[in-house]
Amino acid sequence: MPVITCIDDLKRLYKRRVPKMFYDYAQAGSWTEQTFRENTSDFEKIYLRQRVALDMEGRSTTSKMIGQDVAMPVALAPVGMTGMQHPDGEIKAARAAENFGVPYTLSTMSICSIEDVAEHTSTPFWFQLYVMRDDDYITRLIQRAKAAECSAMVLTLDLQILAQRHKDLKNGLSAPPKMTLPVMADLATKWRWGLGMLGTPRRGFGNIVGHAKDVADMTSLMDWTHKQFDPRLDWEKVKDYRRRWDGKLILKGILDAQDARLALEVGADAIIVSNHGGRQIDGALSAIRALPEILDAVGDKVEVHLDSGIRSGQDVLKALAMGATGTYIGRAYIYGLGAMGEQGVTKALEIIHKELDTTMALCGRKSVQDLNRDVLLVPEGFSGRWE
Repeated sequence: MPVITCIDDLKRLYKRRVPKMFYDYAQAGSWTEQTFRENTSDFEKIYLRQRVALDMEGRSTTSKMIGQDVAMPVALAPVGMTGMQHPDGEIKAARAAENFGVPYTLSTMSICSIEDVAEHTSTPFWFQLYVMRDDDYITRLIQRAKAAECSAMVLTLDLQILAQRHKDLKNGLSAPPKMTLPVMADLATKWRWGLGMLGTPRRGFGNIVGHAKDVADMTSLMDWTHKQFDPRLDWEKVKDYRRRWDGKLILKGILDAQDARLALEVGADAIIVSNHGGRQIDGALSAIRALPEILDAVGDKVEVHLDSGIRSGQDVLKALAMGATGTYIGRAYIYGLGAMGEQGVTKALEIIHKELDTTMALCGRKSVQDLNRDVLLVPEGFSGRWE
């Protein structure tokens, strides 16, 4: 086992152990991948202000996200097909998050179902919902999330229409996977992954198969899915979901100040500044660059979280210092999961926590609540505004 010191170490191990189509699924952006790249590279443009000779004993990264105590303001983002990255991937990621003390968000497009994850965890998790045309299915899905005592619903707004991801098309990513010669040759080299998959009964989309009309098996799933994402989603429908869900509501996919203000009007408890990890619109601003204008628009009237591009504890610190109250990691924990299962997710969280804590101390802050723009050196004009 190599020495694991950073998220990139987990990524290298992940690449060796997971089939190429699933590695590319997690690693790809849409179209030219400009936004995917800038989600990470724009963090590098923000510098840190070092402080010295300050008492840094007794530091704390604890905080709250939507009123929930967290060991650090980092949640695991919803990631589709997590259970194809590692057998029972959603269950293992949820357990790692629970044990570490951070929220886990289960995707609608998960392999393990809401009930599977609830059965194997004791702490309420969050559930992410895509808006589908089949309202009867969605109504029952929301009821299932309530029955499982999910403590928040994360409503994704930026996937009304599925963007094109070149790598997925070239790899023939589908459910079930297309068994072309390149795919079979690649699977033959990933014996550890294959044996694990053979050993678990959960290899379908547990929130959909057997629950949605006319989706009885994996063969009928893909056709149903591509027809179901609802392009008619508007703010009136978002208001309706606010009425249907009586718990905490988080709106994901906000990248514009005007949309942030509309999110306030529907009564969201939090918004997530996000471009879907660069997997939807390409050529849009990175999440961290869009953050300042959104914060100016909503002030402290709603919690503002951020995902897309976070690969380190320093990225977390920069987002918090810019004004976000919470952050999410997706690819960072998926690398750990694919590399080492539940242990790998824990390792990813440990890495990010250590980087956050250490950098916070070197910036002269003892608590994440003390982080502000004073610890940053931000380029002039670093925002979504035209100067």
